[in-house]
Amino acid sequence: MTMVQHTDKPAVPDPAGVFGQVPRDELRHGRGFALRHLWLPLAGFLLLLAVATLGHGDQWLADRIYAWGGQSWPLRNGFVADRLIHVAGRNLSAAAWLLVVLAWVATHVLPDWRFLRRPLASLLVAVLLSTLLVAWVKSWTNMDCPWDLVRYGGDRPLIDLFALRPVGLGRGACFPAGHASAGYAWMALYFFFASVAPRWRWAGLAVGVGLGLLFGFTQQLRGAHFLSHDIWTAALCWATALLLYLPFRRDADGRVPMRGRGVPA
Repeated sequence: MTMVQHTDKPAVPDPAGVFGQVPRDELRHGRGFALRHLWLPLAGFLLLLAVATLGHGDQWLADRIYAWGGQSWPLRNGFVADRLIHVAGRNLSAAAWLLVVLAWVATHVLPDWRFLRRPLASLLVAVLLSTLLVAWVKSWTNMDCPWDLVRYGGDRPLIDLFALRPVGLGRGACFPAGHASAGYAWMALYFFFASVAPRWRWAGLAVGVGLGLLFGFTQQLRGAHFLSHDIWTAALCWATALLLYLPFRRDADGRVPMRGRGVPA
């Protein structure tokens, strides 16, 4: 007698069959995952921060940009640096986030998109919280922009992050780099693609890093930030994306967690 095995078909397409399988070690949240996604980035962050602060890389780079501008910040109010990359770039990032919101809403309407619901939710929350976290930290710190400092044509002394600020000196609101967060927040695309299209995860990371570098360095050219301001912003954005990825991660077998009638959870 021939035995016939009956299997229940999922209500939506198998994303692993469409987008490819993640290597199993990418899905294990153990020592290897922590090394690649936490400890190595942390080591890189500390190294870059040491170069920028202890090695005086902040002043070294700002000195050269300031000298290149003829002892001024000619790009501070320039159309490309200010209106195009600063203002329009920020608006473009916000528009991209709204498009992701629409895509997430569509997952509740289109059955074939259901497997994207959790990864899109993670992406939405990561980008939003990254920018909000940077803005919140910025509201509590009290550091000046390079263009505010006597060294670069301003009227304020250079005061370190943890140094006491002289009484009567106005507040500074330039640390960490707020505009760069509109770019670095999209490093969360790495974890989004790790969930739905693993072969594209490095491209997703490149988008976030590229936008962050563009926005951040443009602000440095304008005299709005030091290098270390951008390093801190990148670190905060990566940490936020990583922490939010964990509860939204794939199941251990490589499938995106899906719930619903006929769909394995």
